[in-house]
Amino acid sequence: MAGQIGSPVLLILVWVVAGFISLFGAMVFAELGTSFPETGGEYVYLEKMYGEPIAFLYGWSTIAVINTAAIAAIAYVFANYLGFFIPMPHFDPATELSLKIHIPYIADIYPLQNAGIKLVAMFVILLLSIINYSSVKYGNAIQLVATIVKTLAILVLIFGILFSGKGLSANFTTNSINRVPGGWPIFLAFMSATSGAFAAYDGWVNINMVAGEIKHPQKNISRSLLVGLFSCILIYSLVNLAYLYTLPIDKMAASPMVASDATAVAFGSGAAGIIALLILISAFGATNINLLTNARIVFAMGQDGNFFRWTGKVQPKFQTPGNAVVVMCVLSILFVISGSFDVLADMFVFMSWVFYLLNVIGFFILRKKMPDLERPYRVSGYPWIPLIFILFTLFYLGSTLYNDITNFRAGRTPMIDSVIGLLLTLAGIPLYIYFKRKKSSE
Repeated sequence: MAGQIGSPVLLILVWVVAGFISLFGAMVFAELGTSFPETGGEYVYLEKMYGEPIAFLYGWSTIAVINTAAIAAIAYVFANYLGFFIPMPHFDPATELSLKIHIPYIADIYPLQNAGIKLVAMFVILLLSIINYSSVKYGNAIQLVATIVKTLAILVLIFGILFSGKGLSANFTTNSINRVPGGWPIFLAFMSATSGAFAAYDGWVNINMVAGEIKHPQKNISRSLLVGLFSCILIYSLVNLAYLYTLPIDKMAASPMVASDATAVAFGSGAAGIIALLILISAFGATNINLLTNARIVFAMGQDGNFFRWTGKVQPKFQTPGNAVVVMCVLSILFVISGSFDVLADMFVFMSWVFYLLNVIGFFILRKKMPDLERPYRVSGYPWIPLIFILFTLFYLGSTLYNDITNFRAGRTPMIDSVIGLLLTLAGIPLYIYFKRKKSSE
């Protein structure tokens, strides 16, 4: 993000704008969640708004793109920070480029690039898949420890760095030595950087997935969404201010491990190792929770007959959704092989926001279709808040497509992330027809 826009002021502004746009979306989802307090979240809403086909495509997209790419991306972060302690093996540049999978007009995939990082990421996914296959209890225990460590890491980063006295306040306003683009290019750069912020904020919708299991959902869903996102806007802005305090925008852009490098300036290399360790534990837990929860979507679709029936079977010995865990494991590993963290994050964020857009548009449909529905929470500022969300999201998705295609044609990126995400999602159309016919014949 720092490299894309080259301005510390704009960098913080990206976090604030992305946070409030996410907050506007959360307000809509708070109304949807309290109006339909059912487990399933977006899958439930999309079916009520548009019918079964769109709901199926959403469920398929979570399997084929959104959740598997997210798991791969977070595991990639784990492997990257492990490199702070253990040098990652890699091939020489010629060997890395010697194996290329070319998909005409869409992607050039180099499986041998960053081989060491990819191997570690794949190992982490495999290890956590084995744990979640064999025990729900151990998966939950990992999550508890990781959450505590994550909280500690955030507090150390913000207060430790900002009060260290080892940084420069001038970094908050000093732009990159490379000229910050203006006009249309800076708009595109700003929207491109927004993907990183959206990736960090993403997860605000997950409470709607378990709405049917929440006590007093009419009160607690809206409270958790709104308070949670306000807290995240504050926390992410402060964390980035802490990074900028010790790292000028150009050093921040060039750093593969920003948190550790910022901490090293404030407290020395020993403290940087502690932060790297905390992030390792946090990323390990984040990979685990994505496997733990998202395998349930595959499991539920299998049980409903909207996916292969064997994915909806309980593992008889361990009483876990074992087959669903295996599916998530295999697809996530394939995503690790295909690209880097940036590619994977852009892909799952783009497709997530395609469906967020459909949900908010459908929100207006439900207001008209079900005017008498009890709505314990109603969106403040209706209809302007949802309309601002829709307009910004349309700009974001359109500019992302334009950026991805332009950068691919110019040779700056190996693949068109957004187009691949769309194609993988649309690949669910023949699957929907197949499973629908199969259910009709049963």
